[in-house]
Amino acid sequence: MDLLEKLFARALKLSTLPNKKKLSHFNQQRKVLKKLLKKSVHTQFGKHYNFSEIITQFGSKDKKYFYSYYKRRVPVFSYNKLYTEWWHRLKEGEADVTWPGKIKYFALSSGTSDASTKYIPITNQFIKANKKIGIRQLLSLVQYKLPKELFGKGILMLGGSTHLHKTEMYYEGDLSGIQASKIPFWFQYFYKPGSKIARNRDWESKLNEIVESAPKWDIGFIVGVPAWLQILIERIIERYQLETIHDMWPNLSVFVHGGVAFEPYRKGFEKLLARPIIYIETYLASEGFIAYQAGPGKKGMKLVLNNGIFFEFVPFNEQNFTSSGDLVVNPKTLMIDDVEEGVDYALLLSTCAGTWRYIIGDVIRFVDKANAEIVITGRTKHYISLCGEHLSVDNMNQAIKLISEELNITIKEFAVAGIPYESLFAHQWYIGTDDEVDPVVLSNLLDEKLKLLNDDYRVERTTALKEILVTILPANLFYDWLRFRGKEGGQNKFPRVLNTKLHKDWKVFIEQ
Repeated sequence: MDLLEKLFARALKLSTLPNKKKLSHFNQQRKVLKKLLKKSVHTQFGKHYNFSEIITQFGSKDKKYFYSYYKRRVPVFSYNKLYTEWWHRLKEGEADVTWPGKIKYFALSSGTSDASTKYIPITNQFIKANKKIGIRQLLSLVQYKLPKELFGKGILMLGGSTHLHKTEMYYEGDLSGIQASKIPFWFQYFYKPGSKIARNRDWESKLNEIVESAPKWDIGFIVGVPAWLQILIERIIERYQLETIHDMWPNLSVFVHGGVAFEPYRKGFEKLLARPIIYIETYLASEGFIAYQAGPGKKGMKLVLNNGIFFEFVPFNEQNFTSSGDLVVNPKTLMIDDVEEGVDYALLLSTCAGTWRYIIGDVIRFVDKANAEIVITGRTKHYISLCGEHLSVDNMNQAIKLISEELNITIKEFAVAGIPYESLFAHQWYIGTDDEVDPVVLSNLLDEKLKLLNDDYRVERTTALKEILVTILPANLFYDWLRFRGKEGGQNKFPRVLNTKLHKDWKVFIEQ
């Protein structure tokens, strides 16, 4: 039995033992915040916001006083505010700024709503925390009752280049590249495409190398962003004239995906398979390993409450956010014990990477509070409300899924922009599909589904939201645009909502 099989056998044995009594969600988070504060008490940030005084409040008779005190002393930070006031010093080589020591790695991220590059600090503690949760998620596979021989098969991880750009002060690159460059020695045997191909910085060349190497591998698991893995598998099938990817990788059984909602991709992806496989969602952002699907039949992903991230939850409503999706100055924030199921919340993170009360930009919803299970419903700036329609990315994903099924077409990508129209407003949709479809039929069906999914949208379609415009485009055009912007591959994905600037650039691109 090889090492990975032994690990899974151990995990299976442990899963059958009686569970030890665990700390409540509140106490887990209380413990995490206290540890973060104590670790950073002597940093410049910790001294400025008097972490030593905040720490003393953990001894108060009021069990939540420490949190109210923390909120009063430390403000909420956007990326720009945190970078301008603190993080820029990290890039200049200063030590002990927002976390002890110097920062040697920065993950580059642009999100999908802003063209500017963000530099997210990555600490050794952060990398260790991510590895710990990665292994925890891997071992959770024992709950899926997979055949034991599967655990000796290859794991294809399609991420950014592990080749990091070195400056005088630090290394920078894609988070998946930073993580992959530090894969444990025992994992190297299973990890594909291997260190040599993974270092390739040219995405097109990397895909070609993987396609050429594919027959040498016996892949059981694939990990990555759905769009890029679908493109890769399509190329392998075309290159070797296969019916499905299972003709080459008969043991392929598990797809661990993240970064974007999978449902819009499901129909097209499953055409590439000979049989059903297991889909497992994960929530790994540049700012932390936030949640993962912990077993079959789960409603959502389980928040990681005991591993270096302190969560705060901001009700995603007009009291806390402006019409453009920006956080107000003093938003209402909650700890894990005060959240409710079925309510949308924006996330604030304080982490072992020197991130403090940082708004990550994602919007989540609790589907099982008792087990701290969530789903991602969108982004704070990835929704449209020109006239009160409050159309979320979750609404969009669901509508696209329903349309794909009803029209029996594969929609690989889509985006929408809010635009002025006849003195009022309209939504301009761009649909990426290679199937024949009548734009009028699709537009009417899209409008119908959105009215069913969103009451505010239905009401505004009778008043200020005058029209739904649909443009059908080849799916590859969306990926060509990402390539044009230098955002191809890895964790990059096409934005679902186009702000004014992105929409203008997109229109120029598709009209060329």
